[in-house]
Amino acid sequence: MDLRDVYEFLLASTRSLGAEVTSPWFYLQLGIIIASAGIAYGAGAAVRARVDVAAIAMGWPAPIRMLLRVIVRSASIFAFTLLVIAARIAMLSMTWPSRSYLLAVSARLAFAWLAISIVTSVIRNEFLVRLVSFSAWAVAALSILGQLDTTVEALDSVAIVLGGLRLTPLLVIKLVVLLAIALWITKIASNFLEGRINQSRDLTPSIQVLLIKLMRLGLMIFAITLVMSAVGINLSALAIFSGAVGVGIGFGLQKIVANFISGVILLADKSVKPGDLVTIGDSSGRISAMNTRYISVAAGDGREILIPNEDLVTQKVINWTYTDKNTLVKVNFGTNYDADPRLVCRLAIEIAAASPRAIKLKPANCVLTEFAEAGMKFSLTFWIAEPDGMDNVKSDVMLTMWDVFKKENIRVPYPVREIRIRGGALPVETIVDVAAE
Repeated sequence: MDLRDVYEFLLASTRSLGAEVTSPWFYLQLGIIIASAGIAYGAGAAVRARVDVAAIAMGWPAPIRMLLRVIVRSASIFAFTLLVIAARIAMLSMTWPSRSYLLAVSARLAFAWLAISIVTSVIRNEFLVRLVSFSAWAVAALSILGQLDTTVEALDSVAIVLGGLRLTPLLVIKLVVLLAIALWITKIASNFLEGRINQSRDLTPSIQVLLIKLMRLGLMIFAITLVMSAVGINLSALAIFSGAVGVGIGFGLQKIVANFISGVILLADKSVKPGDLVTIGDSSGRISAMNTRYISVAAGDGREILIPNEDLVTQKVINWTYTDKNTLVKVNFGTNYDADPRLVCRLAIEIAAASPRAIKLKPANCVLTEFAEAGMKFSLTFWIAEPDGMDNVKSDVMLTMWDVFKKENIRVPYPVREIRIRGGALPVETIVDVAAE
């Protein structure tokens, strides 16, 4: 279609519109449409105010409840369609069919919108509902007006050729609409399969996450490839774009790719998995989620620490629950030289064994580690079943040791400094200050 054809089409359309507007029947139909719209708006508002869908459809099947909800919500459009059809039938019985042409077009457009509203009611994504609704209604409107083929030809006449790819507005519209629908279907399918995988008791959490990610990626690639083939795009024509993507990965996207590959490696080797208690650098917490780019570590104080997957592969990671959830708690303490070291070890072991979270099958142990300058140093070790709250357990044991040692007259050492003055004496005030320290 060249510019001359476009000019002739616009000129013919203008003449037809001018002839229609100058007819008195046009204004009669326009008045009927406006009056029907006003009546339908009021009727729809009354229906929505008085009809309680939840009470009426209680116990009905879900599809029927959804259909009734859509009808009530679209009561104005439904009433408008009925009023216009009734007016159209009345005018057909009294005048020529051409004198009610505008009513027929309005009724078809309203019915098309009502049908589209019912069909799109199964979609939960608001943006996708609007996209599909307006796209489908635009196609229906052009078809009702008899301009669909002409519009398709006009959109396909303007093209940009990139290598072996002919890019037109029609191709872009098809690609966007079909891709949105395909990705929506892919999301539904992936959510269904994800539920099945999560219900499987034979798979570990790491394998479940790995399968879910690979499944989502595979479905997305399949949907994009299928849509491109459906709109007539030859995938070999995209070689130049794949080369550009490769250059982009080499210069600016290597971290994203590295994190993605590291995430796959972590899920495959099961070194960490959701629920593990880990320490990475200065960050400690339980892994709450493993994503494509990072893992989420719940620190226990309300914070969510997002750690890139690459750091887990390249840095030192302490996994407290890798093979065994039993955790060794170590308490270092000291006493003065007046205490009996055997009595100190016996009391410390009894205190650790009495802890509610201590494992009884693994007895506690206390050893004398050093005769230091200020006193004797000991190391108490005992096992607990879960690493969660290890600092609290350690604090409770140390507080109990303080109380027991106080009763047994076992004192904790503290540094003692002795100052000797040669060649003179200090003032009295200075001696008092030193003694106070």
